[in-house]
Amino acid sequence: MKRWLLLCALWLAQPVPIAAAQPGVLQPPDYRLAPREIASGVWLLEGANADFAPGNGCNIINTAFIDTGDGVVVINTGPSRLYGEQQRKAIATVTAAPVRLVLNLNLHPDYFFGNQAYADVGASALAGTIDGARREGAAYADNLYRLCGDWMRGTEPVPPAHALAPGRLTIGRHTLELVRLDGHTGDDLVVVDRSAGIVFAGGLVFRQRIPTTPHADIRRWLASLDRLQALLDESGARLLIPSHGPALGGAEAIAQTRGYLQWLDARLREAATQGRDLAEVLAMPVPASYAQWGAMPAEYLRNITHLYPAHEEAALKR
Repeated sequence: MKRWLLLCALWLAQPVPIAAAQPGVLQPPDYRLAPREIASGVWLLEGANADFAPGNGCNIINTAFIDTGDGVVVINTGPSRLYGEQQRKAIATVTAAPVRLVLNLNLHPDYFFGNQAYADVGASALAGTIDGARREGAAYADNLYRLCGDWMRGTEPVPPAHALAPGRLTIGRHTLELVRLDGHTGDDLVVVDRSAGIVFAGGLVFRQRIPTTPHADIRRWLASLDRLQALLDESGARLLIPSHGPALGGAEAIAQTRGYLQWLDARLREAATQGRDLAEVLAMPVPASYAQWGAMPAEYLRNITHLYPAHEEAALKR
């Protein structure tokens, strides 16, 4: 309880920006989704590089869709029923093809809270993602309703309906490789569009954005980043799209995420060895490069509170 109260106090102490003063601030009920074609038949919808907030409609995720020539594949459905509906309308502005496959890359709410808009198709995900969405969906909904209010109206957590097995899948002109990794969550789905040369890395990779860690296992995450780098090299993909942060780029986002996780893990391990308490760790300065990333300071504070107790326990055992 003391940890939670301390986090709340630190969060409330942060200055709250005035929505009217922010350029590009959104107002319900319009996410202003604008599909951007990043390869032939592959379209991107880029979210804000920020934390959940009313000013961005809780839209902090990069979603995408692929017009395969034999139906549309949707990658992530966004943070709300409204987003899913507007995503589907955005798809219809560039193709008349029906939606054939909907993929949720992990169990976090902005990956699957738009699933209501695809009830006729039903979303697909790895088995662990389905279990996690069922287990935590109600708590996610409570949190996002509290954070983003009217943007969430009518949203109910609808877990993905179909379990996926890793492997290759050819749909129309596109060959997709579905790869199961882990570490960011228990089941992290990576989609490699080998035809377009694009890797959709999900939550394993963050570009210029503090990673989220509520389900993180740092050791396994780092191992998955190594495997992801090897996959990127082997596939010859030209783009790596993370689910959070600026969408377009390549392997530098893997290096950014790896560097941050290694730095964070070393900081927490050293602080625990020194016997520092949580308040002291939260007050330690952050390198200037990370201080400029999206979702600072809120996500960094959550990183510490998620991960530091395990380091304290390990230090006590030593």
